[in-house]
Amino acid sequence: MQQIFNFIFKNSYRMLFLLLLGVSLALTIQSHSFHRSKVISSANYFTGGIYERINSLSEYLNLKEENDQLALENARLKSIIFSTKDTTSLAKNVQIKGVDSANIIVSKVIHNSYNVYENYLTINSGEASGVKQDMGVINSAGIIGIVDHTSKNYATVISILNVKSQINAKIKKSNHFGSLVWNGKNAGFVQLIDVPRLASVRKGDTIVTGGQSVIFPEGIGVGTIDKIFIDNKTNYYTLNIKLFNDMTNLGHVYIIKSKDSDEISNLEKKSTNE
Repeated sequence: MQQIFNFIFKNSYRMLFLLLLGVSLALTIQSHSFHRSKVISSANYFTGGIYERINSLSEYLNLKEENDQLALENARLKSIIFSTKDTTSLAKNVQIKGVDSANIIVSKVIHNSYNVYENYLTINSGEASGVKQDMGVINSAGIIGIVDHTSKNYATVISILNVKSQINAKIKKSNHFGSLVWNGKNAGFVQLIDVPRLASVRKGDTIVTGGQSVIFPEGIGVGTIDKIFIDNKTNYYTLNIKLFNDMTNLGHVYIIKSKDSDEISNLEKKSTNE
């Protein structure tokens, strides 16, 4: 406290001068409109700059919340565009190699499992839309699975993330075939087994459907080679395939009708029974 009094005593003249200066400036500003307008203008400029910086900081800190709101709005708009009533008509830009647009049924995934060993999907199209057992299911990114059971308006699909799933596939660049299976470990990867050791394989090579069945046409995307394993006891590779599809996030899908499937199946059964 004594130091404060000493400071005031030593600087009393300076403090008195500043006090009188402040009073005189205040009286001048109040009595002259020109000076008053200049002071207010300067104060607004100063505080305005501060508020602008505070607002910029606030906007930056709230970016996540704004992004979440935009995502919700985007989802709402998509739900309007892709409403249930639209799922029975084919989008004009859908083109699947080797499949006529008349042989494609557009549907939507309404239930999806991907965290057990035998995963299934449920779609909102059934027998009334022409969906039958063993039809292939794909989307714009690649294969999804195979229709298992149907009712009038719904169907279940064996996901490619099912340990019982086995689909013919090949290396796109070399046409070497194998069987596409899932080892039940990672929802982002499947395995291509029984690939001959004579095949030229490299990480990043594209895997597509082989076309050796009536379920999927040839050339539908599956994924790319992520890892290559060699079984020294056999003459085959096992390839770990990173899927094009995010199987944990599926929306609209396309069901492929094969007009020749019954004829081919019956013919093959006759050959097998002989």
